[in-house]
Amino acid sequence: MNPSEKFLAKHGLSDSESKDTGRRGFLKKTLGGLSLGAFMSASIEDTMAQSTSKVNRMSSPSDLKITDMRYATVMNTTGRCTIIRIDTNQGLYGLGEVRDGADWRYALFLKSRIVGMNPCNVEQIFKRIKQFGFHGRQGGGVCAVEMALWDLAGKAYNVPCYQLLGGKYRDKVRLYADTPEEEDPDVFVAKLKDRLEGKGFTFLKMDLGIEMIRKIPGTIVNSNFWDVQRQWNMAPMTYGATKHPFTQVQVTDKGLEEMGKYVAKVRDVIGFEVPLASDHFGHFDMNNAIRLGRAMEKYRLAWLEDLIPWQYTDEWKEITRSIETPTNTGEDIYLKEEFIKLVDNHATDLIHPDLATSGGLLETKKIGDYAEEKGVAMAMHFAGLPVSFMANVHCAAATQNFVALEHHSLDLPYWSDFARTKDGKPFFEKGFANVPDTPGLGLELNEEVLKKHLDPENKNYFVPTPEWDNVRSWDRLWS
Repeated sequence: MNPSEKFLAKHGLSDSESKDTGRRGFLKKTLGGLSLGAFMSASIEDTMAQSTSKVNRMSSPSDLKITDMRYATVMNTTGRCTIIRIDTNQGLYGLGEVRDGADWRYALFLKSRIVGMNPCNVEQIFKRIKQFGFHGRQGGGVCAVEMALWDLAGKAYNVPCYQLLGGKYRDKVRLYADTPEEEDPDVFVAKLKDRLEGKGFTFLKMDLGIEMIRKIPGTIVNSNFWDVQRQWNMAPMTYGATKHPFTQVQVTDKGLEEMGKYVAKVRDVIGFEVPLASDHFGHFDMNNAIRLGRAMEKYRLAWLEDLIPWQYTDEWKEITRSIETPTNTGEDIYLKEEFIKLVDNHATDLIHPDLATSGGLLETKKIGDYAEEKGVAMAMHFAGLPVSFMANVHCAAATQNFVALEHHSLDLPYWSDFARTKDGKPFFEKGFANVPDTPGLGLELNEEVLKKHLDPENKNYFVPTPEWDNVRSWDRLWS
């Protein structure tokens, strides 16, 4: 078979279709910008390249190869968030997102380990790179790559990511609205009302930390030594960098009473029909966590989140057994193994993975499925950009024991403008995310808006990254 016959056969055309008037139509469709004279004098290679330039090549997923990884870092309400783009030899690309607050290098470091591999072999690549992640933000690079691979695989096979995870349980994903702490309860209540009445959310979360009572005398023991306002400081030997059991901070009865007044005012406004979770309490030990939990029981909170570090399984179990309010942790846990410990011990009533730390779409679904078998529900933490948001939406749609997904950037007016959905629907409406039926994650970036909000210290926008092409270490974990 000569090259012309091969071309006709590949595209389902008979020889007669290339003759006479049919030949004119065929040439018109295939030539594009190439003139007839140029077509007749061109080499067969150039002719084939031009004539197939608009052919959908997604029909060859087995021939896909990763060729590059590029990135752009954008400022969000939670700080820096990096979007990565994995390119392939067929022009398809996949989008992933490094977790909020993590370094973009966590992802780019992995480029040399995956270039040349087929992105559709998601699990194989994940097993190759997962050793380079860890708990907290250090898992952000591996998870960003995993997201991008699923986006690529979905595009290659022309199906949504949730379909590759086994299909969906729901067409809409319930969101819970995070609401940052305000010292003035009236200002805070106004924010909550806007989330309920203005934005249509049906599930809320509030910060309930000892920071809000630090100025009231007689509320916090050991505040003469620790600056409890510096909960987010990472410098060594500061309050923020000291694990909870080692601060010996205590909340007095007066402190618990003041915190209760704050929650009571919120409940008076939103009622008891709306689930209300809480977070960011400060660094104090198990005993004070139990006292706080008991003091809050009459307000029927949806859960108390991250009361102590997730590593203390036995202490979590004691807290959970001692109070009626549900307990919840997990946003800093990398991979399923540590979640399995929590679930097997029924140490918390819910688990709370952040998909951009926990291992990505498939690993998070595995975590949820394991918890479901043991009777534990799964909420999902999220504080990033639309790319990671959509990865969470697909995972939540495919996981049965899912409760609600966090949205952390409701006060950023242009958050939804960072990208657009391929089906034209908004990312979320009335407190529910739409689950797309379009291939991959189902979104594309809005370049104009992203470029306006790039990290002022790093204006890179998806430029080639050849400096990350080469492997420079021996990575095998056995001899």
